[in-house]
Amino acid sequence: MTTPDPRPVIQVDIVSDVVCPWCIVGFRQLDIALQQENVLARLRWHPFELNPNMPPEGQNLREHITEKYGSTAEQSQQARERLVQIGGELGFTFNFNDDSRIVNTFAAHQLLDWAESQGKQHPLKLTLFKTYFTDGLDVSDTEVLLNAVQAAGLDRDAAQAALASGAHVGPVREKQQFWTSRGISGVPSMVFGGKYLLTGAQGSETYSQVLQRCLTEAA
Repeated sequence: MTTPDPRPVIQVDIVSDVVCPWCIVGFRQLDIALQQENVLARLRWHPFELNPNMPPEGQNLREHITEKYGSTAEQSQQARERLVQIGGELGFTFNFNDDSRIVNTFAAHQLLDWAESQGKQHPLKLTLFKTYFTDGLDVSDTEVLLNAVQAAGLDRDAAQAALASGAHVGPVREKQQFWTSRGISGVPSMVFGGKYLLTGAQGSETYSQVLQRCLTEAA
């Protein structure tokens, strides 16, 4: 028999998109806080599309940022350099180049919904972050997605069947609607213990404080 882990467990819901750099940054910061507080998280990822109308061919990332946020090329470059630095400090590699593209993520969210039913949503989510940001691959491409599924320890053929069936289209849309109807308009959005909402990558110290609050209230 294995000895049960004595550490307290806190539910953390993260509304996120796999092409949002601050989502992996926020998770890495949360992970540090969990270790510092000696707490386990019952983690659930929820779907959010930053660009639901993105066409199949995607768009050059720098052009997209300029159009969407009005950033200059210099500001865009500075933002990338800052992300590379922050990622490095957190043990995550961002690889940006002039050909980096933003893509549609609806298929990825369908596979994440399927992976939750297989008990492996979290490994797939982290694999997709690496696939997109570190490896620079197109996470709207079916083969790329299925390779990520396999790398995360899931059955490739079952994933392909789940995607082809369209069985997760409705559930993903319902979950997206659930969160947007509750005012979620940006990611990452993290809900701790079903009560406390933090939006954006808030840093490990802030996450530690809200974890402590949840623990105190549960005591």
